[in-house]
Amino acid sequence: MPIWILNVYSAPEKKVELEEKGIQVIASNLDTAVADVPAVSGAMTMPVINKEYQYVVDLGGNDVGTLVLGRIKPLLDHAEADFFMVVNAYRPNTSTPEGIIEQMENLEYAAGLKVTGFINNTNLVRETTAECLLHGDEVLKEVTKRTGVPVKYVSYVKDVMTEEIPEGLSGELFPMEFNMRKTWM
Repeated sequence: MPIWILNVYSAPEKKVELEEKGIQVIASNLDTAVADVPAVSGAMTMPVINKEYQYVVDLGGNDVGTLVLGRIKPLLDHAEADFFMVVNAYRPNTSTPEGIIEQMENLEYAAGLKVTGFINNTNLVRETTAECLLHGDEVLKEVTKRTGVPVKYVSYVKDVMTEEIPEGLSGELFPMEFNMRKTWM
């Protein structure tokens, strides 16, 4: 089954690399490497219409990106779509259960979809520790208790984690690698 990534923000320097791995990228329709705006090609409806495709829509870090969903929302089968919210409990707007719930409600309002799961992505970039994952888990457990929305995944960068991943975290472990971040960041 082909995999597509619909990215509302431009990442032209990685498009060739992803496509070499069999991932079709539909990104900004602006032909520039310096633009970071929510402008997506009309081709974004292709994987939504063709049920043979699996696809991910990357909306960016706030509810502005969800406005792009307006183009595909009428085509979505809401019963088949997962709408995950990625949470870093060290970010100002998502550091408390109240902040996460407020962000979730803003995303749901802008997208017209209900969040079906959280991704615990609590990190301090290259200084991330097991304690970071535990902190995010603690905060998100409280959010789950209040909202009923479960934690689906716990993401972390394999090369950064020098400690054992704690057992008992909510959600499936999702190890990642740095691909977009420059080495100096």
